[in-house]
Amino acid sequence: VQLQASGGGSVQAGGSLRLSCAASGRTFSSYAMAWFRQAPGKEREFVAAVRWSGGSTYYADSVKGRFTISRDNAKNTVYLQMNSLKPEDTAVYYCADAIATMIEYDYWGQGTQVTVSS
Repeated sequence: VQLQASGGGSVQAGGSLRLSCAASGRTFSSYAMAWFRQAPGKEREFVAAVRWSGGSTYYADSVKGRFTISRDNAKNTVYLQMNSLKPEDTAVYYCADAIATMIEYDYWGQGTQVTVSS
């Protein structure tokens, strides 16, 4: 399984970006996909997740109300709409795919840089 993340860029505070993550090479149904991020000097942190079946979504408290995760099952693609961006959202964003549970992610994308200036 390969995950291709795209959509990162530079934006001013208050702006918006939409990230995409397309999965290819999948020969089975996975359980969920998620976005994580890692800022310089910090540990990687969970941002949001969506279950493929049913579409239940989960968010970190820091992004609730500003970010929206969604999926397109037909395209095997997950999106992260990021609104009201803050400088503290600056990080490399990674998408990840979980085969069985949301506790462990089995496949990771290459990361896309998001930079928010004040």
